[in-house]
Amino acid sequence: MKFNALASYWRLWLVTAGILVFPALLLLRSSNLLVISGEEHGTSLKAEGDDRTIRVDTLVAYRGLITDRNGELLAVSTPVKTIYADPAFVREEDIPAIAKAVGWDESRLRSRLSAYANKRFMFIENQLPPYKADAILAHKFPGIEGRTEYKRFYPAGEVAAHVLGITDIDENGIEGLELAFNEWLDGTPGSKKVLKDRKQNVVKEIELIKSPEPGKDLQLTIDLKLQYLAYKELKHAIARQGAKSGSLVMVDAKNGEVLAMVNQPSYNPNDRGSIKRGQMRNRAVTDVFEPGSTVKPFTIVAALESGKYLPHHELDTSPGYIRVGDKTFLDPINYGVMDVAKILKKSSQVGITKIALNLDPHDVRSVFFKFGFGQTTGIEFPGERTGSLPVRRRWSDIERANFAFGYGLSVSAVQLAQAYVTLANNGMSVPLTLLATKGEQTQDHVIDESIAREMVHMMKAVTKQGGTASVAESDSYPVAGKTGTAHKVNTVGGGYADDKYVALFAGFAPAEDPRVVAVVIVDEPPAFGEYSGGKSAAPIFAEVVEKSLRAMNVPPANKSTYLTDVNADRGGKG
Repeated sequence: MKFNALASYWRLWLVTAGILVFPALLLLRSSNLLVISGEEHGTSLKAEGDDRTIRVDTLVAYRGLITDRNGELLAVSTPVKTIYADPAFVREEDIPAIAKAVGWDESRLRSRLSAYANKRFMFIENQLPPYKADAILAHKFPGIEGRTEYKRFYPAGEVAAHVLGITDIDENGIEGLELAFNEWLDGTPGSKKVLKDRKQNVVKEIELIKSPEPGKDLQLTIDLKLQYLAYKELKHAIARQGAKSGSLVMVDAKNGEVLAMVNQPSYNPNDRGSIKRGQMRNRAVTDVFEPGSTVKPFTIVAALESGKYLPHHELDTSPGYIRVGDKTFLDPINYGVMDVAKILKKSSQVGITKIALNLDPHDVRSVFFKFGFGQTTGIEFPGERTGSLPVRRRWSDIERANFAFGYGLSVSAVQLAQAYVTLANNGMSVPLTLLATKGEQTQDHVIDESIAREMVHMMKAVTKQGGTASVAESDSYPVAGKTGTAHKVNTVGGGYADDKYVALFAGFAPAEDPRVVAVVIVDEPPAFGEYSGGKSAAPIFAEVVEKSLRAMNVPPANKSTYLTDVNADRGGKG
């Protein structure tokens, strides 16, 4: 009996203890699960709840502006909204209304939702104008959300497209200066912590984790007014001539700042759907060609530097042709005895050939190299090509002759422009630049100033009556320059095409105190008709340069002095 009583006592005590302790243990465990997070417990229920309701949203950064030298907008990022869905939260009964709101067929929306049924994210419409996106979001459809982004817009459209380039849908530069300075222009995204409900709608913004840092602005040397002017004239001329393509580069003669750079054909960077890859290349920088007679001034520089020639030194070009190896070089007519200045004015193949064969070819190549051929220009543009400047231990006579008048080497439009800047700048070279913030450019002596001035005087005659580019002369500003007409290389079979040309003109104005240098390239003007540099490219130069100088408020040349100069070149009065 005593034993049974004792057992009953202990059972009562154990039951009582269990009744008291077990709830306490349950309470402790619940608190631990809900509040305490430790390694032995893994992720707490509170943390799991937070994971389901608290999210970190990305704050998109604003991409930097691109402006011209006067602050005119060339590229700007505008706010847009992208509409997307979480298919798990889209209700069946809302599908017809959602389709109507976004302007889709109901079947299309159902098909998309079905394809993304096991995913948590589905694009509906990318980069809508805010007013359109807000009209959709105003319905507050469960599972339908929007986020603010930025879309690049180019106010000048196709006029500046090849210089600026373009960004992709995520605003990463993929062409032009947008690509070259992507890190500079690109901002740093920020982030914020938000509370979302079970339908993934933002209920509350909890905390700003990091503010977005906007990209830095980029100011160019381009003058949008001159860019429009150059683009309009080039586009009109290429269309009128029926040429394949064209480029025009205009540069400040004093400091190498690019004032305008245009190409034809162009493209509209604001209409991404119509852009083809080949349209986006900046031909003025990426395309190279044999420069033809536009390099004859540099051959003459080599002749003057040699001490063997002066501008008035005479050569007999009779009978109007010269045979070198198995090649015969012809002049249009037999010019007979001409001095060096007239050889340049008439662009005599015979005269230049005779000069070249009397010079050390390594000296001629050295002069070409000093003027920047075979090197980058410093313009910092992606895809810039250096062209080719041959290096030979021994030069054949035919190679020496061809090289002297622009065959056997290749250059780009910007390289040719840089070389003419050196001539216009009294023999001082300066790297080209598209950046207004680059600061003062380093200038180096390339040739003696007296030789540079002699060249300017001789090149003025090229644009006067009887020269190869008389149509390049301006009514108000004296021009110095040189034409070029180069046969194109056959893409099939090699050799030169008889009916395909590149027409060129390079020059500067006003000749005595140059303000602008311009190079015009016309690719494949009509083979029959006005396909020469003097007929095809020079008129474009004349229109663009005269209008540009007027727009820059450069005063016209003194009329009496100008007419005296013209009459002297014509060899007559009045």
